[in-house]
Amino acid sequence: MDATVYFSRVISPEKVLELYRLVGKELPGRVAIKLHSGEKGNQNFLKPEFWRPIIDHVGGTVVECNTAYEGERNVTERHVRLLADHGWSRYFPVDLLDAAGPDLELEIPDGKVIRKNYVGKDLAAYDSMLVLSHFKGHPMGGYGGVLKQLSIGVASSYGKAFIHGAGEPEKIWTADHDLFLESMADAAGSVIEYFGGRIVYINVMKNMSVDCDCCAVAEDPCMRDIGILASTDPVAIDQACIDLVYASKDPGRDHLVERIETRNGVHIIEAAAALGYGVRGYELIEIDQNEKGL
Repeated sequence: MDATVYFSRVISPEKVLELYRLVGKELPGRVAIKLHSGEKGNQNFLKPEFWRPIIDHVGGTVVECNTAYEGERNVTERHVRLLADHGWSRYFPVDLLDAAGPDLELEIPDGKVIRKNYVGKDLAAYDSMLVLSHFKGHPMGGYGGVLKQLSIGVASSYGKAFIHGAGEPEKIWTADHDLFLESMADAAGSVIEYFGGRIVYINVMKNMSVDCDCCAVAEDPCMRDIGILASTDPVAIDQACIDLVYASKDPGRDHLVERIETRNGVHIIEAAAALGYGVRGYELIEIDQNEKGL
Protein backbone atom coordinates (compact mmCIF):
# COMPACT_ATOMS: atom_id res chain seq x y z
CA MET A 1 0.00 0.00 0.00
CA ASP A 2 1.36 3.42 -0.96
CA ALA A 3 2.15 6.00 1.70
CA THR A 4 0.71 9.51 1.76
CA VAL A 5 3.13 12.41 1.31
CA TYR A 6 1.89 16.00 1.44
CA PHE A 7 3.73 18.54 -0.71
CA SER A 8 3.76 22.31 -1.09
CA ARG A 9 5.90 24.36 -3.48
CA VAL A 10 5.53 27.32 -1.11
CA ILE A 11 8.34 27.41 1.42
CA SER A 12 7.61 29.35 4.58
CA PRO A 13 7.50 28.72 8.33
CA GLU A 14 3.71 28.90 8.21
CA LYS A 15 3.55 26.31 5.42
CA VAL A 16 5.62 23.87 7.49
CA LEU A 17 3.00 24.10 10.22
CA GLU A 18 0.16 23.74 7.71
CA LEU A 19 1.60 20.52 6.30
CA TYR A 20 2.20 19.14 9.79
CA ARG A 21 -1.47 19.69 10.56
CA LEU A 22 -2.47 17.99 7.30
CA VAL A 23 -0.60 14.85 8.33
CA GLY A 24 -3.09 14.67 11.19
CA LYS A 25 -0.94 12.76 13.69
CA GLU A 26 -0.74 14.15 17.19
CA LEU A 27 2.55 13.55 18.97
CA PRO A 28 1.95 12.53 22.58
CA GLY A 29 3.86 13.33 25.76
CA ARG A 30 7.30 14.87 25.65
CA VAL A 31 8.28 15.52 22.04
CA ALA A 32 11.89 15.33 20.84
CA ILE A 33 12.39 17.65 17.88
CA LYS A 34 15.32 16.38 15.83
CA LEU A 35 16.84 18.86 13.41
CA HIS A 36 20.26 19.86 12.14
CA SER A 37 21.60 22.78 14.16
CA GLY A 38 24.39 23.54 11.64
CA GLU A 39 28.18 23.37 11.89
CA LYS A 40 30.00 26.63 12.61
CA GLY A 41 30.63 28.42 9.31
CA ASN A 42 27.89 26.62 7.39
CA GLN A 43 25.70 29.04 5.42
CA ASN A 44 22.94 26.71 4.27
CA PHE A 45 21.30 25.24 7.39
CA LEU A 46 17.74 26.28 8.19
CA LYS A 47 17.73 28.75 11.04
CA PRO A 48 15.70 28.74 14.29
CA GLU A 49 13.41 31.48 13.00
CA PHE A 50 12.34 29.26 10.09
CA TRP A 51 11.38 26.35 12.36
CA ARG A 52 9.94 28.46 15.20
CA PRO A 53 6.21 28.23 14.38
CA ILE A 54 6.19 24.42 14.17
CA ILE A 55 8.37 24.00 17.27
CA ASP A 56 6.23 26.44 19.27
CA HIS A 57 3.08 24.64 18.11
CA VAL A 58 4.32 21.21 19.14
CA GLY A 59 5.92 22.50 22.33
CA GLY A 60 8.80 20.05 22.16
CA THR A 61 12.51 20.11 22.91
CA VAL A 62 15.16 20.54 20.23
CA VAL A 63 17.53 17.56 20.47
CA GLU A 64 20.98 17.06 19.02
CA CYS A 65 24.01 14.78 19.54
CA ASN A 66 27.73 15.33 19.38
CA THR A 67 29.59 14.59 16.16
CA ALA A 68 32.34 12.05 15.56
CA TYR A 69 34.66 14.37 13.64
CA GLU A 70 36.65 17.47 14.47
CA GLY A 71 34.74 20.72 14.54
CA GLU A 72 32.66 22.82 16.90
CA ARG A 73 30.13 20.08 17.69
CA ASN A 74 32.23 17.06 18.70
CA VAL A 75 32.80 18.15 22.31
CA THR A 76 29.87 18.95 24.60
CA GLU A 77 31.19 22.30 25.85
CA ARG A 78 31.79 23.65 22.31
CA HIS A 79 28.56 22.16 20.99
CA VAL A 80 26.48 23.79 23.72
CA ARG A 81 28.15 27.13 22.95
CA LEU A 82 27.43 26.76 19.23
CA LEU A 83 23.78 25.87 19.89
CA ALA A 84 23.55 29.19 21.72
CA ASP A 85 25.48 31.09 19.05
CA HIS A 86 23.14 29.76 16.34
CA GLY A 87 20.11 30.84 18.35
CA TRP A 88 18.58 27.47 19.20
CA SER A 89 18.79 27.81 22.97
CA ARG A 90 17.62 31.41 22.73
CA TYR A 91 14.22 30.34 21.42
CA PHE A 92 13.72 26.75 22.56
CA PRO A 93 14.56 24.23 25.25
CA VAL A 94 17.55 22.28 23.93
CA ASP A 95 18.81 18.84 24.95
CA LEU A 96 22.21 17.56 23.82
CA LEU A 97 21.25 13.90 24.13
CA ASP A 98 24.75 12.53 24.66
CA ALA A 99 26.16 15.41 26.69
CA ALA A 100 27.01 12.79 29.31
CA GLY A 101 27.21 9.01 29.06
CA PRO A 102 26.58 6.18 29.13
CA ASP A 103 24.84 5.80 25.77
CA LEU A 104 21.40 4.25 25.44
CA GLU A 105 21.75 1.00 23.48
CA LEU A 106 18.90 0.13 21.11
CA GLU A 107 18.80 -3.50 20.05
CA ILE A 108 18.43 -4.30 16.33
CA PRO A 109 17.71 -8.06 16.31
CA ASP A 110 16.97 -8.13 12.58
CA GLY A 111 19.63 -5.65 11.50
CA LYS A 112 21.18 -6.22 8.11
CA VAL A 113 24.64 -5.07 9.24
CA ILE A 114 24.56 -3.85 12.86
CA ARG A 115 22.67 -5.33 15.81
CA LYS A 116 22.94 -2.36 18.17
CA ASN A 117 22.52 1.37 17.86
CA TYR A 118 24.18 3.70 20.35
CA VAL A 119 22.14 6.87 20.91
CA GLY A 120 22.25 9.73 23.38
CA LYS A 121 20.91 8.43 26.71
CA ASP A 122 18.53 11.38 27.10
CA LEU A 123 16.38 9.93 24.31
CA ALA A 124 14.73 7.89 27.07
CA ALA A 125 13.10 11.09 28.36
CA TYR A 126 10.87 11.45 25.27
CA ASP A 127 7.62 9.83 24.18
CA SER A 128 7.50 10.89 20.52
CA MET A 129 9.56 12.64 17.87
CA LEU A 130 9.21 15.29 15.18
CA VAL A 131 11.95 15.04 12.55
CA LEU A 132 12.59 18.36 10.80
CA SER A 133 15.01 17.72 7.96
CA HIS A 134 16.77 20.02 5.55
CA PHE A 135 16.95 17.95 2.36
CA LYS A 136 20.24 18.48 0.51
CA GLY A 137 23.31 16.61 -0.67
CA HIS A 138 25.88 14.91 1.54
CA PRO A 139 29.60 14.21 1.01
CA MET A 140 29.31 10.56 2.11
CA GLY A 141 25.63 9.60 2.07
CA GLY A 142 24.89 11.27 -1.27
CA TYR A 143 21.91 13.07 0.22
CA GLY A 144 20.58 13.92 3.66
CA GLY A 145 16.92 13.61 4.62
CA VAL A 146 14.88 12.00 7.36
CA LEU A 147 16.63 8.60 7.21
CA LYS A 148 19.97 10.27 7.93
CA GLN A 149 18.41 12.32 10.73
CA LEU A 150 17.00 9.16 12.33
CA SER A 151 20.30 7.32 12.11
CA ILE A 152 23.45 9.46 12.23
CA GLY A 153 21.48 12.38 13.68
CA VAL A 154 20.19 10.54 16.76
CA ALA A 155 23.33 8.45 17.31
CA SER A 156 25.80 9.50 19.99
CA SER A 157 29.32 10.47 19.02
CA TYR A 158 30.41 6.85 19.49
CA GLY A 159 27.25 5.66 17.76
CA LYS A 160 28.05 7.76 14.70
CA ALA A 161 31.46 6.11 14.41
CA PHE A 162 29.83 2.70 14.93
CA ILE A 163 27.37 3.32 12.07
CA HIS A 164 29.98 4.81 9.73
CA GLY A 165 32.26 1.84 10.41
CA ALA A 166 29.43 -0.67 9.82
CA GLY A 167 29.85 -1.97 13.36
CA GLU A 168 33.61 -1.34 13.56
CA PRO A 169 34.05 2.23 14.82
CA GLU A 170 37.77 2.19 14.12
CA LYS A 171 36.85 1.98 10.41
CA ILE A 172 34.79 5.15 10.59
CA TRP A 173 36.07 6.48 7.24
CA THR A 174 37.20 3.24 5.60
CA ALA A 175 34.30 0.77 5.87
CA ASP A 176 32.59 -0.62 2.77
CA HIS A 177 30.35 2.17 1.54
CA ASP A 178 27.18 0.15 0.96
CA LEU A 179 27.57 -1.45 4.39
CA PHE A 180 27.70 2.06 5.86
CA LEU A 181 24.45 2.96 4.09
CA GLU A 182 22.83 -0.27 5.25
CA SER A 183 24.01 0.41 8.79
CA MET A 184 22.28 3.79 8.61
CA ALA A 185 19.07 2.03 7.59
CA ASP A 186 19.44 -0.41 10.51
CA ALA A 187 19.99 2.47 12.94
CA ALA A 188 17.07 4.48 11.58
CA GLY A 189 14.81 1.47 12.05
CA SER A 190 15.82 1.10 15.69
CA VAL A 191 14.69 4.67 16.44
CA ILE A 192 11.40 4.11 14.61
CA GLU A 193 10.84 0.95 16.66
CA TYR A 194 11.79 2.74 19.86
CA PHE A 195 9.05 5.32 19.40
CA GLY A 196 6.52 2.79 18.13
CA GLY A 197 5.73 4.90 15.08
CA ARG A 198 5.01 8.04 17.16
CA ILE A 199 7.00 10.16 14.70
CA VAL A 200 6.13 12.74 12.04
CA TYR A 201 8.59 13.64 9.28
CA ILE A 202 9.08 16.92 7.41
CA ASN A 203 11.62 17.52 4.62
CA VAL A 204 12.32 21.05 3.38
CA MET A 205 13.91 21.21 -0.09
CA LYS A 206 15.57 24.60 0.25
CA ASN A 207 19.21 25.79 0.02
CA MET A 208 20.08 22.52 -1.71
CA SER A 209 23.84 22.29 -1.80
CA VAL A 210 25.67 19.07 -2.63
CA ASP A 211 27.16 19.42 0.87
CA CYS A 212 25.58 18.78 4.25
CA ASP A 213 24.90 21.25 7.04
CA CYS A 214 27.65 19.42 8.92
CA CYS A 215 30.25 20.99 6.58
CA ALA A 216 31.93 24.12 7.92
CA VAL A 217 32.95 24.88 4.34
CA ALA A 218 30.05 23.97 2.09
CA GLU A 219 29.23 24.73 -1.53
CA ASP A 220 26.45 27.22 -2.10
CA PRO A 221 23.10 25.77 -3.22
CA CYS A 222 23.31 24.40 -6.77
CA MET A 223 19.62 24.40 -7.72
CA ARG A 224 16.51 26.36 -6.93
CA ASP A 225 14.24 25.50 -4.02
CA ILE A 226 11.51 22.91 -4.61
CA GLY A 227 9.19 22.80 -1.60
CA ILE A 228 8.13 21.17 1.67
CA LEU A 229 7.04 17.56 2.19
CA ALA A 230 5.41 15.91 5.21
CA SER A 231 4.54 12.31 5.98
CA THR A 232 4.43 9.56 8.59
CA ASP A 233 6.53 7.31 6.32
CA PRO A 234 10.30 7.99 6.42
CA VAL A 235 11.07 5.94 3.32
CA ALA A 236 8.35 7.43 1.15
CA ILE A 237 9.18 11.04 2.02
CA ASP A 238 12.87 10.63 1.17
CA GLN A 239 11.96 8.78 -2.04
CA ALA A 240 9.56 11.57 -3.00
CA CYS A 241 12.32 14.16 -2.52
CA ILE A 242 14.72 12.17 -4.68
CA ASP A 243 12.05 11.91 -7.37
CA LEU A 244 11.39 15.65 -7.26
CA VAL A 245 15.09 16.35 -7.75
CA TYR A 246 15.22 14.03 -10.78
CA ALA A 247 12.06 15.59 -12.23
CA SER A 248 13.40 19.14 -11.90
CA LYS A 249 14.32 21.07 -15.04
CA ASP A 250 16.65 23.34 -13.08
CA PRO A 251 20.12 23.47 -14.68
CA GLY A 252 21.82 22.86 -11.33
CA ARG A 253 19.94 19.63 -10.78
CA ASP A 254 22.63 17.55 -12.52
CA HIS A 255 25.24 18.55 -9.95
CA LEU A 256 23.09 17.28 -7.07
CA VAL A 257 22.16 14.12 -8.99
CA GLU A 258 25.85 13.43 -9.58
CA ARG A 259 26.51 13.68 -5.82
CA ILE A 260 23.62 11.32 -5.05
CA GLU A 261 24.56 8.76 -7.68
CA THR A 262 28.33 8.69 -7.05
CA ARG A 263 27.62 7.87 -3.38
CA ASN A 264 24.82 5.38 -4.24
CA GLY A 265 22.63 7.54 -2.01
CA VAL A 266 19.38 5.79 -2.88
CA HIS A 267 20.71 2.59 -1.29
CA ILE A 268 19.69 3.74 2.20
CA ILE A 269 16.13 4.01 0.89
CA GLU A 270 16.37 0.55 -0.65
CA ALA A 271 17.74 -0.91 2.58
CA ALA A 272 15.16 0.78 4.83
CA ALA A 273 12.31 -0.41 2.59
CA ALA A 274 13.70 -3.97 2.63
CA LEU A 275 13.74 -3.83 6.43
CA GLY A 276 10.06 -2.87 6.41
CA TYR A 277 10.29 0.55 8.04
CA GLY A 278 8.42 2.22 5.19
CA VAL A 279 7.51 1.91 1.53
CA ARG A 280 8.92 3.48 -1.61
CA GLY A 281 5.53 3.87 -3.24
CA TYR A 282 3.59 7.00 -2.34
CA GLU A 283 0.73 9.28 -3.28
CA LEU A 284 2.00 12.84 -3.52
CA ILE A 285 -0.80 15.17 -2.46
CA GLU A 286 0.12 18.62 -3.68
CA ILE A 287 -1.47 21.66 -2.15
CA ASP A 288 -1.23 25.18 -3.61
CA GLN A 289 -1.79 23.77 -7.11
CA ASN A 290 -1.72 27.25 -8.59
CA GLU A 291 2.04 27.45 -8.14
CA LYS A 292 4.24 27.12 -11.22
CA GLY A 293 5.54 23.66 -12.12
CA LEU A 294 9.09 22.43 -11.86
